[in-house]
Amino acid sequence: MNLDWSELAELLGPACLETLQMVGLATLWTVLAGLPLGVALFSLSPRGLRPVGSVYKVLGLIVNVGRSVPFILLMLAIIPLTRLLVGTSIGSAAAVVPLAVSAVPFFARLVESSLLDVDPGLIEASRAMGSHGFGTVSRVLIPESLPSLIRGLTVTVVAIIGYSAMAGAIGGGGLGAVAVRYGYQRFQYDTMIVAVIILVVLVQLIQFAGDLVSRHLDRR
Repeated sequence: MNLDWSELAELLGPACLETLQMVGLATLWTVLAGLPLGVALFSLSPRGLRPVGSVYKVLGLIVNVGRSVPFILLMLAIIPLTRLLVGTSIGSAAAVVPLAVSAVPFFARLVESSLLDVDPGLIEASRAMGSHGFGTVSRVLIPESLPSLIRGLTVTVVAIIGYSAMAGAIGGGGLGAVAVRYGYQRFQYDTMIVAVIILVVLVQLIQFAGDLVSRHLDRR
């Protein structure tokens, strides 16, 4: 049985809002946690501000493990943490927790890579002028790597959108839940197709906006 367009709108409208909520909140927490983690990885690396090889290896291992766990398994594994933080393990609010946990190590590595691309001469010049630690990060590293950071964030948001659809398939809500519950399980394939199209359009908009901002900030 297929739905008419009015029914599709009533069904997919709230699902779109849930997806945007999940992606927006997960992106916020990813930036808040992933940016400092990426700066720490860079700072402790052999080319960093304060190299500490042993700590860098341990921190890098933790980040690599976090990146390597498949999202579905991660979502199931941290259900106790999700319940502790939001009081439930289902719905769009609950999906934010695994989305952020999965995206933070991914984004942190992108931040580290962006900072490593900064000209070491600029860092040395900053140090020569008396800037150290946080001053070097805030005045040199972040401004110089900002276009690359925006590109990395864009890639991360696109990944979060994909994860959100996967989360919806196992109780997370949003467009993924609608596509599975109505499109697949009830054979309403028009619903599934429209949900996929909306996700594709959302990804294209995010990518376009990220590329536009990155080009605007790139002073090279």
